[in-house]
Amino acid sequence: MNMAMTARGRAVERAIRMAQLLPCWLVLVALATPGFAAGASDTGTVRGTVTCPDARDCRGAVVWVERIPGVSFPPGPEVVVDQKQLTFVPHVLPIVVGTTVVFLNSDEVWHNIFSASEAKRFNLGSYSQGTSKRLVFDKPGIVELLCNVHSEMSAYIVVTETPYFATVEPDGSYVLEQVPLGVYTLIAWREELKTQRQQIVLRDQETARLDFVLQR
Repeated sequence: MNMAMTARGRAVERAIRMAQLLPCWLVLVALATPGFAAGASDTGTVRGTVTCPDARDCRGAVVWVERIPGVSFPPGPEVVVDQKQLTFVPHVLPIVVGTTVVFLNSDEVWHNIFSASEAKRFNLGSYSQGTSKRLVFDKPGIVELLCNVHSEMSAYIVVTETPYFATVEPDGSYVLEQVPLGVYTLIAWREELKTQRQQIVLRDQETARLDFVLQR
């Protein structure tokens, strides 16, 4: 009896989430799929490709699951953005909201990291080789990193509201694993190209496919 009630509660919760994200007809189609509500497994996989016809390639593109209404996630572990040979490493860093980023300076010269992005405006001031500064990214969005000392330096931090994100491989492929079953909006982003959103239904024991084309 308790197991039946638990399964029913999960199904209701999943239906509520879907109703907030998609038109009613698509929600009904998802719920009518055999095994979707009860669930033989709790998670699935989303894979696909990102094509960038207006760029040399899709390196640096990121795909992630958009905010899930009513669900919050803890911040990820502390991560490092290094400064080596007048370059931010990595150039693109996806993180979950609330994650602390350590900005290390491995160059022999001084750096001054700042951002004017809406998701995080800051200026860390100048600091020398071997030193670092920490900053918590507490708002979702794209944060462009710049250096007051070296105008040629730039990088991006992609702050998401879910831990289901992936950096696109050199061949344009991506994989999101262990995504809870449900109906979601996926976002694909790459610098200098238009962001794209698409909706997807992830069912029991399924590898769903979703491809993106990012253009200027």
